[in-house]
Amino acid sequence: MRLPAVSHLLEGLRPKHAALLLIALVLIAGFVSLGNWQLERREWKQALIQAVEQRAHAPAQRAPEREHWALISRSNDEYRHVVVRGRFLQSKPALVVAATELGSGYWVLTPFQCRDGSVVFINRGYIGQGLTPAGPPEGEVEVSGLLRISEPDGSPLRKNKPSADRWYSRDIEAIALARGLIAAPFFIDAAQGAPGSRQVDPANASDADNVPVGGLTVIQFHDNHLVYSLTWYGLAAMVVVAFIILLREARIARECHAVPD
Repeated sequence: MRLPAVSHLLEGLRPKHAALLLIALVLIAGFVSLGNWQLERREWKQALIQAVEQRAHAPAQRAPEREHWALISRSNDEYRHVVVRGRFLQSKPALVVAATELGSGYWVLTPFQCRDGSVVFINRGYIGQGLTPAGPPEGEVEVSGLLRISEPDGSPLRKNKPSADRWYSRDIEAIALARGLIAAPFFIDAAQGAPGSRQVDPANASDADNVPVGGLTVIQFHDNHLVYSLTWYGLAAMVVVAFIILLREARIARECHAVPD
């Protein structure tokens, strides 16, 4: 069924219908804006997925040294496959609340002193709640993993509490300060089987429950932004159609002298 022209429907528009038109225009503008935003997010997400794939699966490179720390950025460096050589500092690790595919527990962040004397925190991996993580190996070792950018302040729901050594995000600056250290503005998610970490082995899990599980960095991201954008555009179209139908029925009612005040 062909809908009448909008200009024809707007003739003799009553105040209540004018108010509905204003509301409809606001809704349409909002839905279209959200649809456009989701398309922009889709472009960003696709670029992120491509960058992460390239960086995470590239051969390991030496981690940035102290003189390059100021140049590190999330857009250019996060998820790079890096390697460091040095020794773990045998100090108390920072346990950061974590939710992983293995369940709820903690990330075990341990300071690592590189050969040049600089300190980098290594996320040795996940450990379950109620467990005390085993200490890292002694002596010089080489650790490979993915470079991650510090996560300041805390989670959206809970702030970090340095005075209580309670951490809800991997805020490297605050963790280092609480331990009297000056550390790199990034940390390294250790790969599975890296020194101080282990692979997931259900058959022997009970023998090494207190050794952190490495290699749990999420590098696969969902991309549903196109579906979301089409949903918002669809809602905008529905508002347009609904308002046109409302005006058409109101006009028919007026022509039949049946429109109430």
